[in-house]
Amino acid sequence: MSELPALGLGTWQNTDPDVCAESVRTALEMGYQHIDTAQYYGNEEAVGEGIARADVPREDVFVASKVHAEKFGLAHDEVIEGLEVTLDRLGLDSLDLLYVHWPVGNYDAAETMPAFDELVDRGLIDYVGVCNFSTALLDEAMDHLESPLFAHQAETHPLLQQDELVEHAQAHDYYHVAYSPLARGDVFDIPEVAAIAEKHDVSAPQVSLAWLLSREHVRAVPKATSEAHIRDNLGALDLELDDEDIERIETIERTERYVERDGAPWLDN
Repeated sequence: MSELPALGLGTWQNTDPDVCAESVRTALEMGYQHIDTAQYYGNEEAVGEGIARADVPREDVFVASKVHAEKFGLAHDEVIEGLEVTLDRLGLDSLDLLYVHWPVGNYDAAETMPAFDELVDRGLIDYVGVCNFSTALLDEAMDHLESPLFAHQAETHPLLQQDELVEHAQAHDYYHVAYSPLARGDVFDIPEVAAIAEKHDVSAPQVSLAWLLSREHVRAVPKATSEAHIRDNLGALDLELDDEDIERIETIERTERYVERDGAPWLDN
């Protein structure tokens, strides 16, 4: 398995073109190597502008986007068309990673996933990913892929630890990529996280991210726009939690899911 940078910049809700482009530029020049966007976010052009502005070689930037059923559809030819539009918006010749954003709408593993194989064969994407799948849907997708599954992105944080999905990723040798890794800002209000942050004299977001990254095969894409927050999140790479810290987070009893979607009942399984 090729290496996915541990920490990426998430860009969900980063829709102001100038702010988005500058946050991407700032993150890349600060040392981030992974940028995560999506057709549904409506900011691929701005993300591409930020990549172009950054004084960082393209080969040092891992760029991921997602095709969405409500934007282009997920039938074979629609996936191909959607990726071509995404590349045009980003101003790139190829993409490092392309995800199925949600397995909804006209998603059909037998038709959708072979389109991803074709994109790999054509050199338009390097890796195949999916988002918001259950373990059963992951197994089905892999059954219809010739390329190895590279990543599965799902909401994951101390209040939604996703043990089953993480174990599936570890067993099948692909990355579990945590989105909303800061629990929509609620990590500040989790007593266990706050206590660990005070112990190490770091921020609560750094604790949440460091805990995620301590798990085998797990990566994270926290969203941030200000230079201060971008820098603070990056500091998680220098924080090493001890066994007591990790156990304290793993035994949190409260559960909270922030992303809900009609037509996706497996999210609550």
